[in-house]
Amino acid sequence: MELIAAPYHLNDKAKNIQPILSVEKTKIINIQLQPGETVPEHAVDADVAIIARSGKVNFTVEGKTVEVSPQQVLYMAPLEKHSLAAVEASDLMVVQTKR
Repeated sequence: MELIAAPYHLNDKAKNIQPILSVEKTKIINIQLQPGETVPEHAVDADVAIIARSGKVNFTVEGKTVEVSPQQVLYMAPLEKHSLAAVEASDLMVVQTKR
């Protein structure tokens, strides 16, 4: 067992993107954004689950925009092009799993 810290950094600085864990085919990344901050369009060769711990973020996936908040989990298939923009100060966990 290993307990891994994922501290909240937005009180100290702007955008924070930090790898949390990488084991075999799974990678977990913590993304923290201030309102208005963005991540440009990109694609990942893995299944991706986005879990919002706090805040609201608009994700544009293959041209369609959805708002992700702590009440949802966003799933994206491998190679789906996506970008994101924070609506509120937001803390996200990104789980990427290679097939």
